[in-house]
Amino acid sequence: MPILNPKNGGLPKLKYDIRSKDALIIVDVQRDFCPGGALPVPEGDKIIPLLNEYIKRFEEAGAVIVATRDWHPYNHISFKEYGGIWPSHCVQGTDGAKFHLDLRVSRTTKIISKAKSPKKEAYSGFDGTSLAKYLKKKGVERVFVGGLATDYCVKSTVLDALKLGFETFLLEDAVKGVDVKPGDSEKAIKEMLKKGAKKIRLNESEK
Repeated sequence: MPILNPKNGGLPKLKYDIRSKDALIIVDVQRDFCPGGALPVPEGDKIIPLLNEYIKRFEEAGAVIVATRDWHPYNHISFKEYGGIWPSHCVQGTDGAKFHLDLRVSRTTKIISKAKSPKKEAYSGFDGTSLAKYLKKKGVERVFVGGLATDYCVKSTVLDALKLGFETFLLEDAVKGVDVKPGDSEKAIKEMLKKGAKKIRLNESEK
């Protein structure tokens, strides 16, 4: 029988108990990456209710919660008009760069802005940011990563977390990929697991 958690309406507990020294990293759940945005991830908004449930559980545990965001200058190197492969997206200060309205971002959520330099691409939440320093200051040992997109920013963030020595979990039910080439997301998940990440789902309860 699954162990039920009365704090969550009788839903099964996660397979791994959340500790105060854990961190939830929500990657780039921004308007431009959701349907209707400049660079939409197919059904990217469908993971938001699941992410909100993870947020709730991490809040109850007193754990660390981080939300990363692309925060590009207008002339970023990743944009097609400046030699990149992507349409202009998540430009600093625009509506498209804001977090999706349905995502539960609170005052206690640490916001990490990335890819701020016009001449440097940065998919990972750790690339050129204070994220690693912040997590270590908080004593974090385990990170749980979800968001957008599986095959780019989520993958890069997970791989960097592993390189930095964090025990790293992929929220398999709370990620969505771009799949520029069919199967890219599946390949990305396999790569993350091969490098040492563990996968977890909300409905994967303790026995």
